[in-house]
Amino acid sequence: QVQLVESGGGLVQAGGSLRLSCAASRSRLSCNVMAWYRQTPGKQRELVAAITSGGIIKYAGSVKGRLTISRDNGKNTVYLQMNSLNPDDTAVYFCNYLTGGLDGSPFGAWGQGTQVTVSS
Repeated sequence: QVQLVESGGGLVQAGGSLRLSCAASRSRLSCNVMAWYRQTPGKQRELVAAITSGGIIKYAGSVKGRLTISRDNGKNTVYLQMNSLNPDDTAVYFCNYLTGGLDGSPFGAWGQGTQVTVSS
């Protein structure tokens, strides 16, 4: 069982920045894509960004130009640099592996997530 541990969330004012990290206990040989999702109460978890082991990236339209995903394959870690944050970015952020490429589905158990709160 791969364990995922997200960190780096917090409270920030609109326009501010945060950097999230997600460390996996080990790699998933069958899944070379890692992704960030976010979820607000009463809504489904939505994809924010995904990245292949080779560095190919996909972003949700609402975060393009403000959020940047990156990864360290040697450390089984994925990052999310969040700039120009606005209150709509308030959510619990999760990471996971995707199976089936950048348009694939989450694979395996979720971590506990990290709360990001953006005040106006």
